Amino acid sequence: MSDVARAAELLKGHRESIDRLDAILVYTLAERFKHTQAVGVLKAEHALPPSDPAREGQQIERLEWLAREGDLDPEFAKKFLNFIIAEVIRHHEQHQK
Repeated sequence: MSDVARAAELLKGHRESIDRLDAILVYTLAERFKHTQAVGVLKAEHALPPSDPAREGQQIERLEWLAREGDLDPEFAKKFLNFIIAEVIRHHEQHQK
């Protein structure tokens, strides 16, 4: 097998893995948002604020730790979680109306 053919096979394998992982990420995020939607409804029903800064801070610290453990840039993980938190808060605010 030529070097180019071997590289093409390796590339194909990596891309298949990436595709599977992308699917896992999407389904995992969907499941997470089902739970955060339920939290938003509970908060609205009980007149609780849509944002919980203490919980958010704990989650960011936890995710940064997990990122370091998983050899992922903790700053990237923090940005990712902040994006998700902002979206969750936006959904919670919609339930408050």
